[in-house]
Order: sequence, then structure tokens, then C-alpha cells
Amino acid sequence: MTFAKICGLSTPETLDAALAHGAVFVGAVTFEKSPRHLDPLEAATLFDRARGRAKIVSVLVDPDDLLLTTLALTVRPDFVQLHGSETPARAEEIRRLTKAGIIKALPVRDPADLGAADAWTSVAGHLMFDAKPPPGADLPGGVGHAFDWSILSGRTFDRPWFLAGGLDPDNVTQAIRVTGAPLVDVSSGVESAPGVKEPARIAAFLRAVAEA
Repeated sequence: MTFAKICGLSTPETLDAALAHGAVFVGAVTFEKSPRHLDPLEAATLFDRARGRAKIVSVLVDPDDLLLTTLALTVRPDFVQLHGSETPARAEEIRRLTKAGIIKALPVRDPADLGAADAWTSVAGHLMFDAKPPPGADLPGGVGHAFDWSILSGRTFDRPWFLAGGLDPDNVTQAIRVTGAPLVDVSSGVESAPGVKEPARIAAFLRAVAEA
């Protein structure tokens, strides 16, 4: 069985759609360059309705200690998802500051990129294999690109892992069948425009995951 995370939620209606249709993880992006950005107070106010119903994930890029401490006091995430150039040692500090589990996103374009997972088994509770953004991109993820899923076929890892990048309601079933992913993550694939989630697309995505 595959479980899903809906990332970059920013309105009560879309968060409620994710919860109602079975998302196990819900993500709040706190990164100012992202069209999905929520500051810590906004994220805390919105995501409190998810507490106890799904795992709350703060999605961050190279966060400093002040931001981490603020998030720990306000959002109180179950997990911190790291999308930047964080090292395992920095991730250990982040885990200590936030008391949250670590999801480390690893950019993937070819099979050699999967080797980066080995360094994270001691600190990350979960891995995320996301499509590597094009050179010069402002965002480390959430841009709707997929990578060659077949490079994950038959692979096993020491930690539970998410498949991300370019997933949507129409292709996620096939992606799960090709990769055997235990977890999937979607953001732009359930949007009508950057940062604008659609409840109907969220529901359709989660139905497709359940049917995979």
C-alpha cells in the first residue's frame, strides 16, 4: 500500500480536501521564493486543524536556527523536509532544534544520483527522490518535472522513501507500479496555477494512489 503527502497547501479548503481523502502527510512550505510560501504564523494557524489527523511537514531550504526555533514553537511539525544543501551533520542539528523527524529531498536525474541516499541513513527518517531542477532554477522542487522512474525499479533503501517530481492524478498510478514507491508526494500536479491548489485534483490524486 502506498501513502501520500500533499505539499504546499495554503488554504483551509485544500487542506481539508487532503485530510478528507486520506493524505497521511500534509506539507507547509516556508521558503520565500516559493509561490506556496507561508510564514510560520500563517502555517501554524492553518495546519493546527491537521494535528492528529495527518503528519505535519515543514518544507524548508537551508533554514537558519532562528527560523527553526520559530517553527518549533509555532507550527510544531512532525517532520522537517529539507530541500537545500544541508549536510547530515546540519540535519542532526535541525532534528535537535525542532524535535521533528527529518525528510531529506535528494535531486535525481540519473541512477548515479541515488547514491546520495547512503549518507542520510543515520539521520533521516525518510528520503525523498525528487526530480533535479534545471540549471539556474530558483526553486529546488515543485516545478512539475519528472525523472526516469525506471531507475528506481527494484531498488531498496534503508529508510522509507517518497517519490516526487511531476506526479499528478493521471500518472501517479503508473509511477507507483513502475517504482514500487511506498510513499508519493505531490505539489504542482494538483494545481491550476503555481501555488493554487484545486480540491478536486487533490481528491483525484489521492483516489489514484489508493487504487494503485
